[in-house]
Amino acid sequence: MQTSLTQDVQFVGTGLHSGRPARLTLHPASVDHGIWFRRTDERERDNLIPAKFDAVSDTRLNTRLSNAAGVSVSTVEHLMAALAGCGLHNVLIDIDGPEVPIMDGSAKRFVREILAAGLVQQRAPIRALRILKTVEHREGDAEVRLEPFEGFRISFEIDFPDAAIGRQDASFDMQNGTFVRELSDCRTFCRRADVDAMQAAGLALGGSLDNAIVVEGGDVLNPGGFRRANECVRHKMLDALGDLSLAGMPIIGHYTGKRAGHGPSNRLLRTLFATPGAFEVVTCTEEQTRRLPGFGIRPSDLAKVG
Repeated sequence: MQTSLTQDVQFVGTGLHSGRPARLTLHPASVDHGIWFRRTDERERDNLIPAKFDAVSDTRLNTRLSNAAGVSVSTVEHLMAALAGCGLHNVLIDIDGPEVPIMDGSAKRFVREILAAGLVQQRAPIRALRILKTVEHREGDAEVRLEPFEGFRISFEIDFPDAAIGRQDASFDMQNGTFVRELSDCRTFCRRADVDAMQAAGLALGGSLDNAIVVEGGDVLNPGGFRRANECVRHKMLDALGDLSLAGMPIIGHYTGKRAGHGPSNRLLRTLFATPGAFEVVTCTEEQTRRLPGFGIRPSDLAKVG
């Protein structure tokens, strides 16, 4: 069955790139509503923005969604990953600014508050996008792929010259609360030189060691270092789940990313929807539902988030 929230969930924080504070509220929504953003500070233009792959307008530093009126909301990927990882299908998201708060650079706070508020099952079946044949996209060194798989698995590989990151790879089947336990607390990361360049260009104005891992060569500048030995590749998997959730329904298939980011993942979805016979929309059986992200989350998983 589809899932929504039992009550409103509210967050206040600063945008990573804009440096602007924003108040964000998740509202329960009805069956088949899907995920929508509503810019409450926009009163003269259409302020509803769909969380869909074809509404993505920029992927250079994060994922930005825009509607036909030019109203946008950026850095949606961590929140979208939290919603997908908790198995939420119907939510209205009010936000009074142009960027989702970055929190600690992960989805940890979103997940903790969502699970604490509680989820409600709705009397409607889950429709999912089942991959029937492999679809790939390449650009430069980046490679992304979706292929048939009875469940939903994410595999990812990164390779950075910085010794603190280096080459990392991981693969997880996302069923039974895997996202909550294994990925939700993994933070965004960048190199010190990139931070300096972005801030000189008027970007990453809200960035700090409190909301991103910063590395310089072989050193991690954050007190306490990494939360997990391979936190960087796990964060890339978190991002991928958020970006893939913009398909508008859960995916039954296996996603693989190599040296990829927001842009390749979005263009993979566009390729998928433009490829005849690459997928089908199915009404999930009980077994298929059990293998989707978010199904089977237990109270003990909440404790793992911290």
